[in-house]
Amino acid sequence: MYVIVKIAGQQVRAEKGRKVMVPKLALAEGSRHRFAEVMLVTDEGKTQVGAPLVAGAAVEATVVAHGRDEKIEIYKMRRRKNYRRRKGHRQYYTELKIEEILLAN
Repeated sequence: MYVIVKIAGQQVRAEKGRKVMVPKLALAEGSRHRFAEVMLVTDEGKTQVGAPLVAGAAVEATVVAHGRDEKIEIYKMRRRKNYRRRKGHRQYYTELKIEEILLAN
């Protein structure tokens, strides 16, 4: 069973027990949070698609850690023009562990 849930503006595939990385959230480490914006539920071959959300579905997750991802290098160059620019960026993230997928009966 898996769901597609919207967390911090991104659509994330979530399964029970799986860890996912999302953009940084203002939640304390070790805290538990419920995300109710579930867009799709798939269970044993049955798929339920929301319009836009699946009614009564939610995902509970625990915040494992906060951190920064690997550095992404941005390099611009124009040949023969003596123009070169180099920048880097490290994105902040929150690691969540999916504890439970809740469905309305």
